[in-house]
Amino acid sequence: MRIDEGRLPRITAVKPTGGKRVELQFDNGKTFTVNLQDLMERSRLKKLSLMTARIFARVSLGEGGHSIEWPDEVDIGADTLFQLALEQNGHADTAEFIRWRWKHGLSLTKAAEALGLSRRTIAYYSSGEEPVSRIVLLACKGWEAEQKAA
Repeated sequence: MRIDEGRLPRITAVKPTGGKRVELQFDNGKTFTVNLQDLMERSRLKKLSLMTARIFARVSLGEGGHSIEWPDEVDIGADTLFQLALEQNGHADTAEFIRWRWKHGLSLTKAAEALGLSRRTIAYYSSGEEPVSRIVLLACKGWEAEQKAA
């Protein structure tokens, strides 16, 4: 799987799977089933949680694969869905690592420099191809603390 500099995978296909779940296929070849219930209850997506199963099943792919959407202009971005998919499918470490990079605006190259790792390793971590160890996640927190202190 290849991930471009700073770009998360786009969605290539979406289909409802029952309840408040969707199956998402990403352009990196990964397919995940994602439960949207918790996300809907804690965000502006409450409107979505009130939809009937029939309306929920009308989910479609947003323009360019950057989101999924429903009637009434309800949508969820691919970046949020990719993180949620990772978390729900045993890759919370990758989601945490991605959030750290975004929070600090770090490209793969800049993240590699910050942590003293290769760019390829950072790409593997960011794509979910390799697990992100607790040591690396602690190094991210240490780097962040150093930035705040500077």
